Parts: sequence; C-alpha cells; structure tokens
Amino acid sequence: MILALDTATTTASLALYAPIEKAVLAEQTWQARRRQTEDLLPVLQEMMARLALTPAAIHTIAVTTGPGSFTGVRIGISVAKGIALGLPTLPSLIGLPTLCVTAAPWFVPAKQVGIGEICAFLGAGRGRYNWAIFPPDDPLRRPEAMDHFVGNVDGLEADLLSRSHPIWLVGEITQSVAEMAARLPHVCLMDEVSGLRRASQLARLAAFHHVAGNVDTADSLQPLYLREPL
Repeated sequence: MILALDTATTTASLALYAPIEKAVLAEQTWQARRRQTEDLLPVLQEMMARLALTPAAIHTIAVTTGPGSFTGVRIGISVAKGIALGLPTLPSLIGLPTLCVTAAPWFVPAKQVGIGEICAFLGAGRGRYNWAIFPPDDPLRRPEAMDHFVGNVDGLEADLLSRSHPIWLVGEITQSVAEMAARLPHVCLMDEVSGLRRASQLARLAAFHHVAGNVDTADSLQPLYLREPL
C-alpha cells in the first residue's frame, strides 16, 4: 500500500492507494492552512482505523517536495521520514515536486495526445507564481529546480506567449490568471476543481516511479526550494 501525503501549501491531502489493484482505498483533502502538524497524523490514524489497516501495510510513502510554503514542505517531508523510520520494515520513499501532482490528472497515453503541453502553476504569495511545463504523455517527469519558473502573472503570460502550440493551463485559479488566459487563444484554462491537488494523484504517480526504480532514501529526500528562505 502506498501512503501519499501533501502539505506543500495550505491545502493538505492524504491518500491510501493499492498499486496492484490501482485502487484508491481512502483519501481526504482539506484546507489545513497552518494546522498541518496538528491535523495530519490524526487524519491518517482515522483513515487507517476505518479500513482496519495496520501501519505494517504501508510499503511506500510518497510526499510532495515543493515548491510551496517552507513550513508546509518541511512538515510533509519530516512526517514521511518519521513514519518510515517507525515502521517495522523500512518502506520506499518517493519525493515528487508539487507541480507534478497538479499536472497529474492531465497525463494521457501517447496515442491519445492531442495537446501541446501542460503548464501547471501555483501561487507563491505576493502576486507571484511558480510554474513548470510537462509533456502530456510523461508521468515520470520530475522537474528539477532549474526547470521551474517564478514570476508574476505578466511573467507567466510572457512565457506562455513564447509557446505557440496549444497549452492546458492547470492550477488553483485566481482572477488575474483567468483574465490573462482569456487573452491567449492557444491556452485552455482548466477549471478550479481540476487544479486542486489530490494525494491520490500523488500516489498514482509514485506507483509509476516505484516500478521505474525512481526511489529516494531518508538522506536524498530533500525539499525543492526555488529561493532561499527569508
């Protein structure tokens, strides 16, 4: 069973996923704001009790590594490592950038590709955004810090204007992003519900990475920061 947890932003999400059956066993997503530390473990305990599962059932732990809030990212990674060390058998650890999870619902098999690229974005505070570009048929893409972009909505618009092919723009929509996307005929802005990150999508991606051998250790699992903490 894969345990997936995402506390990179004020939206927190937990999921339990059975990769062989490709089934989501349980999932909960909520606005934790600054309560990730207080909420996370009680929610997980409730989910596992409801399913009559023991911690020994967890063989893989997936977590978002950023970008996001410094505190939120650290909480998620610390909880993932702490749970891993407390289990009777050390599970596999898989850290994935936050925007991979945002883009995940839009990955499709290569034979079905009918778009140019996916642009996943999230708010970075003070009118700024983080974004990254994904091919629609590569769920194993794990962008490094250098593959992410940081800027205001004008910077995002300039980047999208430089890409002439069709783009699906997905994330937690703001009015300024919606107005910008409306000016770009080659950009399709997906709805705000689709832009909500869900830990079940993180778990599904982690299953692909696990099969491919893309796993981390407690030492290699580190936050992905796009700027130094203030």
